Parts: sequence; structure tokens; C-alpha cells
Amino acid sequence: MASRGFLLSCMKSDGCFYSRRLSPRPRYPSMPKCPRKEINNGDLESSRNEAEEEKRAALFSVIGMTCSACAGSVEKAIKRLQGIHDAAVDVLNDRAQVIFYPAFVSEDAIRETIEDVGFQAALIEEDVKEKSVLLCRIRIKGMTCTSCSSTVESALQVVHGVLKASVALATEEAEIRYDLKLVTVDQLVEAVEDTGFEAVVISTGEDRNRIQLKLDGIRTEKSMRMVESSLQALPGIEALDFDLSLHKVSISYKPDQTGPRDFIEVIESTGSGRYKASIFSEEGRREPHKREEIKQYYQSFLWSLVFTIPIFLTSMVFMYIPGIHQILDAKVVNMLTVGELLRWVLSTPVQFLIGRRFYTGSYKALRHGSANMDVLIALGTNTAYFYSVYSALRAASSEHFKGNDFFETSSMLISFILLGKYLEILAKGKTSEAIAKLMDLAPETAILLTYDKQGNVASEQEIDSRLIQKNDVIKIIPGGKVACDGYVIWGQSHVNESMITGEARPIAKRKGDSVIGGTVNENGVLHVRATYVGSESALSQIVRLVESAQMAKAPVQKFADRISKYFVPLVITLSFCTWLVWFLAGKFNCYPKSWIPSSMDSFQLALQFGISVMVIACPCALGLATPTAVMVGTGVGASQGVLIKGGQALESAHKVNCIVFDKTGTLTTGKPVVVSTRLLKHMVLRDFYEYVAAAEVNSEHPLAKAVVEYAKKFREEEDSHVWLEARDFLSITGHGVKATVGNKELIIGNKGLMVESEINIPEEALEILMETEEMAQTGIIVAINHELVGIIAISDPLKPGAKEVISILRSMNVKSIMVTGDNWGTARAIAKEVGIESIVAEAKPDQKAEKVKELQMSGLTVAMVGDGINDSPALVSADVGMAIGAGTDIAIEAADIVLMKSNLEDVITAVDLSRKTFSRIRLNYLWALGYNIIGIPIAAGVFFPVTRLRLPPWMAGAAMAASSVSVVLCSLLLKYYKRPKQLDALQIRGISVE
Repeated sequence: MASRGFLLSCMKSDGCFYSRRLSPRPRYPSMPKCPRKEINNGDLESSRNEAEEEKRAALFSVIGMTCSACAGSVEKAIKRLQGIHDAAVDVLNDRAQVIFYPAFVSEDAIRETIEDVGFQAALIEEDVKEKSVLLCRIRIKGMTCTSCSSTVESALQVVHGVLKASVALATEEAEIRYDLKLVTVDQLVEAVEDTGFEAVVISTGEDRNRIQLKLDGIRTEKSMRMVESSLQALPGIEALDFDLSLHKVSISYKPDQTGPRDFIEVIESTGSGRYKASIFSEEGRREPHKREEIKQYYQSFLWSLVFTIPIFLTSMVFMYIPGIHQILDAKVVNMLTVGELLRWVLSTPVQFLIGRRFYTGSYKALRHGSANMDVLIALGTNTAYFYSVYSALRAASSEHFKGNDFFETSSMLISFILLGKYLEILAKGKTSEAIAKLMDLAPETAILLTYDKQGNVASEQEIDSRLIQKNDVIKIIPGGKVACDGYVIWGQSHVNESMITGEARPIAKRKGDSVIGGTVNENGVLHVRATYVGSESALSQIVRLVESAQMAKAPVQKFADRISKYFVPLVITLSFCTWLVWFLAGKFNCYPKSWIPSSMDSFQLALQFGISVMVIACPCALGLATPTAVMVGTGVGASQGVLIKGGQALESAHKVNCIVFDKTGTLTTGKPVVVSTRLLKHMVLRDFYEYVAAAEVNSEHPLAKAVVEYAKKFREEEDSHVWLEARDFLSITGHGVKATVGNKELIIGNKGLMVESEINIPEEALEILMETEEMAQTGIIVAINHELVGIIAISDPLKPGAKEVISILRSMNVKSIMVTGDNWGTARAIAKEVGIESIVAEAKPDQKAEKVKELQMSGLTVAMVGDGINDSPALVSADVGMAIGAGTDIAIEAADIVLMKSNLEDVITAVDLSRKTFSRIRLNYLWALGYNIIGIPIAAGVFFPVTRLRLPPWMAGAAMAASSVSVVLCSLLLKYYKRPKQLDALQIRGISVE
């Protein structure tokens, strides 16, 4: 169930599906949004708010439904009850979701109404209770490589009550699905901190909406308790958390019942004007944390340079300058020189103060039996530093020993590694720009309108957009951003929704149309009533979806995780073996003395080789190869209206070589329209449709609605038209309807219904029916008084560019198949028109899923393109489920990929983007492994006997840092992704179906 409403699927009589959405506004005149008794104008608003607070939802099981006609009759019967806000019936799962006002109707009355229609009904109590499984997000500070993230993930997964835990190194966050009854968030934080890392809670998943207010004037416990009591008296308050040290209060609340402006008003009125409250800058956001981390690494790097540059100059530059060279070579104690003592003094702060983070990280890792990058750095730098200390002490205590130190090695290593981490974090910050841009879409301020008793605008007030509450009316000026999700109550304009849906064409908006927060108003002024605010808004849902997608690991990442598990111990072993081999080779004179540089002996040469091996092999690049590419790929997809649910979906999509398309609403617009009418008897067309519409208006079938909409065109001059009364109405599943209108008996439906009703079908009518079928149209036969009068041809138009999309997929070596519940004649005609050769018609939902499995058994990687909920069996069965669905309700439950613009071209974009992303992942692994495969032998001195090429430890450290930076930069190149050029030539426009 989506957080926004309740999307349910209902089966067509031909086996296809269509979806219903719980609307924020009533669809029937008999179903008032908020029923109320006769009241005066002054009490109108308070009555509406009072009833809104009492609104409840109930879920019923309904046994006996077989098709959409059954679902339609149940839904209509429920909606005719007074006090029903909305209702939707799911024929697949035999359930009905009802939103109602307990003050006007009871659950028992709803159940009895369903039973009166002829079905068994029962209230499903356990489904309406609050679920205890929640999703928590925690930021984890201090992780350096996949070994760290694996340690934390393992620690979380063994906690009793944790169902699933995922820790992402690239985002430095953990996403934990847990059972609130078995474990608390504090216990999860404790589990993370036990591994040695700092944990900061981003969200617990418990509160529907949460806001932090800054408090001024509240200094004592007594004042705090007064404010707390006042706030708790408000309806809809779920939790309060005061922090006097920061002068703030965190409030969790139900947006249906209260909101931030109410809190501020209560706080300020409690103190008689002495207390003030305002929005407190949210903590736990990604950007402030990233900026702080970048600042820390930058400052550490600058401080390390302060000490390292003099060390570098004294060891590698000043030794060649006469005068300075003699000063540095002057003896302090015995053989200990001024230069050596100076380097020792300067390198010590770098090693133990600036490099303290590496000791801390090593300790945390080793304490839990794992080894990470910090262990390698600490070992390498400590080896160089303490050998240099030994050399200096021996020189100071001897009159003959001339030591050679590596102080510059340890300090330069730490400096280069800090520079690498700084550049890496800078680059990693850019991988999550998609989320930052989405968050920035929401405007900072909004214009709040208040009305007088006569319903006229009384005043305008500019407020912080975070203070918007449900049912507020917001004014949107031309060029301004829509501040919240809602619907237009006054005005006309065009709204650019490209930043949310990816739809480039501005959408016309008028009274009654819905708008999405973060979109841009192009021209006219709009007054919008807020329906979804805070975490319930479409923008918040998209942000959460993209965040979850960036947390999800691709299966290919397991490869890096397996390598990193053994990587550090293997590197330490290789490093020791390198030192040992070179040391023994020098001890037994296995190579000429001329190979040894003049400034060192054979032991020091071996030590340098060993240290270089230790520091060049970095597991960080391997750990970043997949998640950074997934982060950028999913972000790019979101910006193009293609929402990809993480690494699993990306990895599967790049392998897709067969796509199964549903017909209705996927290849076609999903909105049937009347295209022609053929009368076989002399009759005025207007009168013909007057009778037909009077019967069909009682049916919920999409074809019936198309007929009624067409009939309205004959009455355009009338503001409101009441159809003739239809008596003895009967809906016959899969065939049509019967009714008596006036003194005429109407039978409207297919050929089978006419045969059953013993109505003669002339040869001319059969030819017309055959023609409509060949043209991919549905023929509806109309008989009046048992005599065939006319045939209505209804078509569900193809989406623009459908044929070209199929052609492009063929050029990408992707096979296209159409599976539909429609009849074979229509299916063949549609398939022929778009260029699909393989079709399956008259398929039920389970048969669609079976067809997908059959294709998978043949060795194909299958993607299913449907409406995201209606074709859920096939979507779940497919390797990749792609949901066609635009607007504010995103079908994220059943599908792996959501195509927000409802454009078929985005199927190509999704497949192509996944291929480009995985190509980037492969390239990242090539970078990461290439540095190690090529770098380790060079660092170990394998080529030294032939080339005399030696990699000093500080240079090996620079190469190690460069490997991580190069991998992240390689992923960032995905930001410049362009969809296939063939799509630009198509210039396909999105379809907006109202």
C-alpha cells in the first residue's frame, strides 16, 4: 500500500486490468467529501475540520466477486451511503478499502450494505492496526572501506528484531527494517557504536511527520513542563522531545489533525508573549554532515603540509644546497644529525596527532576481528616511523653508526592519504546531487490565504513553506513554485512538472486539477488547497525512493565484498613476504651491491619495498566501484523521470533481452473513445445516444464510460444534463447491459449477448463488426425492443511513438512480446500496427505471469511493462518490473522501475541507462583492480632488477589515494548521460489521461 492513498486494481471483463485511485475529492454528487448537518456559514469551516478529524479507514474482505462489474456494484453501493469519503474495491484480492466518517456511518452498516449487494463481507481488523515493522535510517561516521561497512552490517543483522540491514559505504548510512515490538532504535544505535563507529539517527520510521522548533524564552524546567502540557493537549500529537541545551523541541504529529503553525501558536500563547518559537534547522541532514567532514579532512591535510613540507625539503632538497647541507649534517649527539633530529620532531605530530584517525580506525577494526584500510596505513606508516626512530636512537648512542631515516615516508604517506580522502569525499558528495536537487525543489516560502465567512479572501500572509498544514489554501503566483501537493480551487494556468515527472510539456491546470509540490507555475495565478504535506508529499516520496535506491546493493557488489574480506590479510602477507625475500636476497648477496641506493643499505631497501606493497594496495576503490555508479545512475534516472529501485534493478535491467508489454494503458492510452457510429435503422443520432447513455451511465465499465462521455457532446449547450431514468438495469459480466428506458427495452453489448437474447444479427452488421475488429476497435451492438439498431466502434488509441519504440528495441537486440486480456482480433491488429510479432491474447493475470516464467525458462531475461499494480503477478514474476504510472501516486511496491511520464520511450531509457551504468561499474573494477594488479608488482620490486624502477612508499601512497578518486570520478561521468539519439528524433510527448 502506497503512503499516499490506496491504489487498487480491478479486472475488466476481457481479463485486462485498470486501476482506481482514492481521490481527494468525491466523484459522485451523492458522496459528499464531508457530510454535515444544516449549519450557518460561520460554523461551516469548523464543522468541516471537525469531521475531517473523525475520518477513518477500514478494510473488508468481500467474497464472491468475479469481475469488474461485481466490484463496481459493491463500490457504488458503499458510496451511496451517507458519510462515505471514498471507497475502492480490489477484485483480485477480494478486498474493499473504505474511508468513512464514524459520526455518520458505522463499519457494521458498510458490511451489511456489501452483503445486501449479494456478497459475503467481513471486517479485517488486523490489517487496520498499526504495523510494527518500520524502516530506520542511521548515519555512520568513520567507515573507510567495505570491511568497515561489512562489520557494521553483520553486527546489525544479528540483533534480535532486525529483519534486514543494509550499510552503504558511499552514503555512509544504514537502512534497517526492524520490528518495533522486538527492538528499539536506541538498541540499533548501540549495536553500531559497539562496532566502534559513531551513529546518528536520521529517521526512526515511527513518526509520520516530525518537525523541530527553536524555543526562545524557555529557560526553566517549569516553563518547559507548561509548554509540554499545552502541546500534548493538541489532537494528533504523537511524541515530544525537549532539548533545553539546544533550546529546541522535536514534535511528531499526525498532519490530518494538526500542524506546525498550531504548535507555534500554542507555545507563544502559553507564555503570554514571553515565549517564541520558530523552525529549527533540521539535524541529521546529509549536506551539513558532508560539509563538516570535508572541512575536517581539508584542515588535517593543511596541518600535515605545515610539517611535511619542511621534512621533504630537509631530506630531498636542502641536502643538495651547499651551506644548508653542512648545517643539516652537523652532529647533535654522536652520529645523530640536526637534519635527522628535525625530521623526527616534525614527523611526530603528523604520525600521532594528525594521523590519529588511522590508529582509531585500526583499533576499531581489529577489536572486531576484521582488518580495513586504516590497518594497512597504520602498519605502513608505523613501520617507517619506528624504524626511523630506531635508526635515530642508534645514531645518537653510537660514534660510528650512520643511520638513514624514513621520517619523510611516514609523514608524506599520511599527507597524500589525507589529500586522497579529501578529494574522494568531495567527489562522493557530487554522486548524491540528485537528492540535493530534489530537496531544493521545495520553495522556502509560501503565500497563505485566509477567508472570511462569505468565502472571500480576507488576507495574504507569507510563511515558511514548512509551516503549511493540511487543508491550507496557498496562492501560487506566475513563475513561482507550487509549495505543496494539493488541488486547484480557483484559477487557470500551465504548470511545468518536468522537475518531478520528467514531462517537458507544461500541463494545463484548472479548478479541480491536482498539482505537485516543487513544480513551477508558468503563467496564471492559482489557489491550491493543500492535501499532502511534509513526509506525505510526492517530493518526499520520490526523495525516499531515490535514497533507498542508492542504499540498495547490486548483486555484483558481492564480488567486491568477498575480495575485501581477505584483501587486507593477503596484502599484509604479501608485504611481509616482499620484505623477507629482498632482505634474504641482500643478506646472501643474491644481487649486486650497485642496486642499493647510496643513501641506504639492503635492509632499508627491503623495508621500502615491503612498505610500498602495504600502502599501494587499497580496498577502498573496490568498495566504491559499485555503489558510486549506482548512486549516480539512479540519480540520473530520477532526473529523467525513470525511478530505479537500486542496484538489483539496474543489474537485472542491463541483461534484459525480452520485454513483455501489456496492451491497455501501456501500448495504448488506456482511455477508450468512440470513433464511429453506424445506424442500421432510421433514427436521429442524438436520440440514439440519449437512450444508450441512459443505460450505460449505470455501468462502471470503461467502455460504458466512453459511450457516456461521447453522448455528452450532443448536450454541450446544457450546463447539466440529467439522463433518462433506466429501470430494471442488469449488468451481464463479459457481455454488456440490459435496461428499460422510457417505453423501450435496451440490450447493449457484444455479439454473444445478442445471440443469448435471440436477437437477429444481419449480414451487414457482421461485416461492420469484422471491419472494426480488423481496425483494432471494439464493436458494441445496440438493440432496442429486440431489434438491432446500431453499432458503436470504440478504440483505445495507441500511444504516440509506440511503433518506433518497438523498432528501436529490436535494434537493441531486445525481443518484444504483447500479452493482453483483450480478444485475439483486437490484439492481432494492435500488434501488427506496432510491429510486435509474438502475442498472447485473452490472458488472465495468472496466465500473464505464467507466460513470463515460460520465457525465463527458455533462457531469456524478461522485463514486464504494465501499470505497476494491475499487472502485479507478472511484474513480480519478471526479472525487471516496469510500472507505467505518472502523477503523484507512484506504484513503487510492485515494480522495480517506475516510468513517471507514462511514455514508452522511457522503457528504452531505463534499459540503456542500466547498460551504461553497468559498463561504468565494470570500468570502475578495472580501475580498482588495475591499480592493485599493476601497482603491487611494481611496489614489490618485481621489475626493479630489469628497469631499476622503484616505487617509494610516499609515491605508493599517492597511487593508492588516486585509485579511490579515479573510481569516483569515473562514476561521476554518468552525470553526462544522454539517452539514445533515436529517441530525440521521435519527439514523443507524454499522454495525460484525465
